[in-house]
Amino acid sequence: MPGPKPSGYEQSAISAIHAWKNPTTTQWDQALKLIHKPLDLAGDVAMRIPGIEWVIDKAFRGLIGLLGDGAALTVRPQAILAEFKPPVSSLEALAAVDLENVDRAIGFLATKYKSLALAEGAAAGAAGMAGPVVGGAAIAADITALLALNLRAVGEYATYYGFDVSRQEERLFALNVLGLASSPSDAAKAVAMSQLVKIAKLAAQRKTWKELEKHVFVQIVQRIAKALAIRLTKAKLAQIIPVAGAAIGGGFNAHYTSRVCDAAYFLYRERFLARKYGADLIEATVEEPSDFGKGYESA
Repeated sequence: MPGPKPSGYEQSAISAIHAWKNPTTTQWDQALKLIHKPLDLAGDVAMRIPGIEWVIDKAFRGLIGLLGDGAALTVRPQAILAEFKPPVSSLEALAAVDLENVDRAIGFLATKYKSLALAEGAAAGAAGMAGPVVGGAAIAADITALLALNLRAVGEYATYYGFDVSRQEERLFALNVLGLASSPSDAAKAVAMSQLVKIAKLAAQRKTWKELEKHVFVQIVQRIAKALAIRLTKAKLAQIIPVAGAAIGGGFNAHYTSRVCDAAYFLYRERFLARKYGADLIEATVEEPSDFGKGYESA
């Protein structure tokens, strides 16, 4: 006997998710690459400045501290569940809700986080104008604040779609969402996406999640956190340029947060639908990895 089928709205959502996963390159995309090339080259040069390792290490330690703090990712599920009409009793009960109702409850969540990121980044960019030493400290603090904001955003998206971010696999999934949004190349995107597909399929198949040994989980988290610290430090080094700092700081933070919110929106919607209609719904655009966290160093 055939199982339930996606509604018309959910069918449209599946098409939109697949389109997001398989973007077409436009003339605008090519133009953006040309615009960003001088900044990328400047970032490569700035990464050789003596002492930049301190900035990266401070940003890395800030992220590790965030991940060790359960409050950094969690939100109040009951407050979110109460927003549904009619209210939903639990995260598990969300599985029976039509996707259209979930999307309606989310509303303008991305706009909220992009606005917060823009304000925080502009302030940090202005501080970065004070000079390389103060600027380096400001960048490290800004990266930590930016990642804290985006961890919160991912946690909120996850909760709206019925996923418990206190679970180990959900924390690993959220961290890979941040990694995907920070990816500077197609190879880096493929690494993060492969991790996301692997975790999503295991969850959708309702297989018992085999808890990673604590030291292995810590190693994976550190590997991804190190890549994030390096990528975001390089991207934000332009903030120490006089005058341009505040504009670049706010603009970059909003741009990164926009990418995080887009990724969370599409990936958690896909997982929401896969939980209802089967793991085969998850489109694998890249090969799944044999090991969690594999490939982040090279990408």
